[in-house]
Amino acid sequence: MGLLVFISVLLVAACGLIYELVAGTLASYLVGDSVFQFSTIIGTYLFAMGIGSALSRYVNRGLAYRFVWIELLLGIVGGFSSALLMLAFAFTQGFELILYVLVGLEIPLLMRIVKDRYQFRDVIAHVLTFDYLGALGASLLFPILLVPRLGLVRSAMLFGLINAAVALWSTFLFANQLSATRGLRVACLLVLFGLGTGFAEAKRITATAEDNIYADEIIFARDTRYQHLVLTRFKDDLRLFLNSHLQFSSRDEYRYHEALVHPGLAAIPAPRRVLILGGGDGLAVREILKYPLVESITLVDLDPEMTRIFSSNPMLTRLNASSLLSPRVHVINADAFPWVASNADNFDFIVIDFPDPTNYSLGKLYTTAFYRAVARHLSAQGFMVVQSTSPMFARDSFWCIAQTLKQSGLQTFPYHVYVPSFGEWGFVLAGTHEYLPPKSLPTGLRFVSVDDLPALFQFPPDMAPLSMPANQLNSQILVRTYENDWKDISH
Repeated sequence: MGLLVFISVLLVAACGLIYELVAGTLASYLVGDSVFQFSTIIGTYLFAMGIGSALSRYVNRGLAYRFVWIELLLGIVGGFSSALLMLAFAFTQGFELILYVLVGLEIPLLMRIVKDRYQFRDVIAHVLTFDYLGALGASLLFPILLVPRLGLVRSAMLFGLINAAVALWSTFLFANQLSATRGLRVACLLVLFGLGTGFAEAKRITATAEDNIYADEIIFARDTRYQHLVLTRFKDDLRLFLNSHLQFSSRDEYRYHEALVHPGLAAIPAPRRVLILGGGDGLAVREILKYPLVESITLVDLDPEMTRIFSSNPMLTRLNASSLLSPRVHVINADAFPWVASNADNFDFIVIDFPDPTNYSLGKLYTTAFYRAVARHLSAQGFMVVQSTSPMFARDSFWCIAQTLKQSGLQTFPYHVYVPSFGEWGFVLAGTHEYLPPKSLPTGLRFVSVDDLPALFQFPPDMAPLSMPANQLNSQILVRTYENDWKDISH
């Protein structure tokens, strides 16, 4: 019996941590700023567990009976937590506090149930050992197996099933402390059936929940180890969202990608080697392949699922002209920050096309430390270009990025274009020498032209340069600046 009790401790600890990780991950997907979301959720989790532990001292009778019901409630609330959060995130955060209070009740009750069988020091030692082992197992399983294989909804359902299973076997484990087990076991079986049905219908639940977030039909959705990836379609318009943030619309992405690539690349005489950091959709690669002198394109993107679907999905390969399958393209799935630090190659043109700095994981890729490391890979004639959010709607952020590049020892040449899906959008071209606009461009471009290039580098008064501090790795002021910029717009 003793071993089974401690296995129960291990399992309930794993369940509690999984629910916390699900809530934190979904909050970072739907709201942004992963550091803030995880910090507040962990704090709430620990605080609520403390409340649960304190309340447990008022439970003086029927400890085993109440433990079984707490496990069933946790199975129901925790199992459906991901689906409820996705369905109505703004209105369901309160139930997380209830969930964590219940988690806080579990271990103290179990310790009191078994206290007569062991010495106090043995109870403490064994319970805490298995509690921490369960938390460790959950923290490893969540990013490696659960999210990429099952997704957030099914992961929560699975651990809800585990809570309910613990409740069921507790009716046998503590049968001598329970006066009526039949009703409890029927309740356990009903909860297991409900959660099992939810697990089987997880795709439908997820689709219903995401319909509340995205306006158009969802044709592809997947949780990877790194992000939540969604493709939507309305008539001939495909849209890519990463963690609920729009990355492109197929109707006007050519404006963005032509502006990202051609002003800089066409200004370099005889470019041979190009590096792209980010841009796993292959759309920037498509534009670079229009230069026959370019012999090698290295694409470094964190998420292998991103580059896989943009190499294999027929709708997406039509959009990027199967660019990722070109023999001139070498795809590397790695974190750009350490990759840049460890690689020794030089490049004539470097494209930095990351999502906007909505959190600190992305913000590190907009710092002086990162830009200095990237600049070491530039050839003598080379330029790098950085997508730099909107100089209209996130003006402080745009000029913060420009200043960060300047403080990294580079000359900067900011410019902007209008992309209907995004509005006014900005880029910063940077290098160690003066920039002269190109005299010619590849044929077949739909937006960028030689005659219009000079106008891109002119900013009207409402987008004019601002004096902003550089984004340093240790403070990452850009993430907070970006949040404030867009908060002002949303209100």
